[in-house]
Amino acid sequence: MKLIETGIPGLTIIQPPVYADARGVFLELWKSSSYRACGLPGHFVQTNISRSGAGVLRGMHYQYPCPQGKLISVLAGSVYDVALDIRSDSPAFRQWVGVELSAANHRQLYIPEGMAHGFCVLGDGALMCYGCTAEYQAEFDAAIAWNDPDVGVEWPLMPTALSAKDSSAPRLRDIALEDLPRMVV
Repeated sequence: MKLIETGIPGLTIIQPPVYADARGVFLELWKSSSYRACGLPGHFVQTNISRSGAGVLRGMHYQYPCPQGKLISVLAGSVYDVALDIRSDSPAFRQWVGVELSAANHRQLYIPEGMAHGFCVLGDGALMCYGCTAEYQAEFDAAIAWNDPDVGVEWPLMPTALSAKDSSAPRLRDIALEDLPRMVV
């Protein structure tokens, strides 16, 4: 397994070993001991599947005060996946990283607890799987504007579909620092 550092503490791009032959492809999507050995969480309590059509943008989502770390994988299609550091005490506060994740490149993205996450679908559609380090709790669900000009995420396309939540999410500067996550020690 190859880890690619991003410059944001804890945010890691993962290139798992892929075994391909005439029959197709095999890879381990997640193996507790392998991920723990690399300093990544070895325990996830919830697994989610997301299917989205062409041009859909979801994000930038986070959960507070019970944050979730996420291990993102794309099973079909391709997405531009973005993680935004909103941990108020992080040296990378307000910085973001975007990476293409696809069924073809097999890359994964580990997003540590306390960061916001979003993605837009490239191509006709995408099927994603992500493991979470904490269970989803609707009462702690939150979002930041996907197009916040102070953050400046450079999305590769304009979305064709947004949820009402994502369309009306506040800018990061409109959220009090005490209402944002902190780094997990």
